Amino acid sequence: MYLLEEKIYFWLLLAIPVLVLLYALVFFWQKRTQRRFADKELFKKLSPNRSTFKSMLKVVVLSLAIASFVLALVNPKIGTKLETIKREGVDVVFAVDVSKSMLAEDIAPNRLEKSKQLVTQIINNLASDRVGIIAYAGSAFPQLPITTDYSTAKLFLQAMNTDMVSSQGTAINEAIELAKTYYNDEDQTNRVLFIISDGEDHQGEVSQIAEEAASEGIMIYTIGVGTAKGGPIPEKRNGVIQSYKKDNNGETVITRLNEETLREIASEANGAYIDGRVTDEVIEEVTEVLQNMDKKEFEAKQVADFEPQFQWFLGLGLFFLLFDILLLERRTSWLKKLNLFNEDR
Repeated sequence: MYLLEEKIYFWLLLAIPVLVLLYALVFFWQKRTQRRFADKELFKKLSPNRSTFKSMLKVVVLSLAIASFVLALVNPKIGTKLETIKREGVDVVFAVDVSKSMLAEDIAPNRLEKSKQLVTQIINNLASDRVGIIAYAGSAFPQLPITTDYSTAKLFLQAMNTDMVSSQGTAINEAIELAKTYYNDEDQTNRVLFIISDGEDHQGEVSQIAEEAASEGIMIYTIGVGTAKGGPIPEKRNGVIQSYKKDNNGETVITRLNEETLREIASEANGAYIDGRVTDEVIEEVTEVLQNMDKKEFEAKQVADFEPQFQWFLGLGLFFLLFDILLLERRTSWLKKLNLFNEDR
């Protein structure tokens, strides 16, 4: 069982026929020039140590050196044994608030960008857990189903914005209901939902929904993004602030972090509230939560353990290269004594 890691380097083998063609052209050019200069017998007397066979052999040796170096670049690997790899972890769902209040800049750069930074850092610190993403404002919809592809998760995460949901508000209850559909294993006990929000404009009986989620084995942790002092909601055009959102009376709307609601949700669902202002502290707390949870095996596959063999071809290429350097086109004295090429006949 073998594996060729970088097959694209096989294209470099085309250098060998190019080398042979160039040698043939030079060889025939030399022969024609020699015939113009002198006849065959006279040329042998003028250049008695000239070896045609050795010049041909040099091309063969150089071709073998190129082939060896190409194989070293391809890096062939030989499978030595089969190993079963088990993947186990926790199913983690992130529900990210994308309502307009998340544009407030009371926490840099703004609440939504801070939320995305937090989720990205959490994903970067995961080991083998599966992740899913939900976006919600006035309604909730799945952004990414449960997956082990962290790169895709972060890609979808960065694409989230406040224009994704036309209806405004903060329907945390819908996000929790939607999260229930992400956990499709009835025997699974390691279900965790992280709600990242400022907690404003919540709709419905959130505590009741959280309690129902807890009865189904879902632990909810809420991460508050924003400040109690709050800030206005900027309205931008091409990245430039044009004005700030105003209410029906023409007053500038000030949005504030509603910790009370977020704490209530977490308490009802056997979780905890996490202050999202300091990224390192959030990562540390989330990591501790996930490490203390029971892990579930959700994937097991057999893979072959391959060992690289490039070093043999690299050594062989260096040997041919050294041999080519020593193999002059002239008849060297030590080779002449050996008469390997029957040159004395």
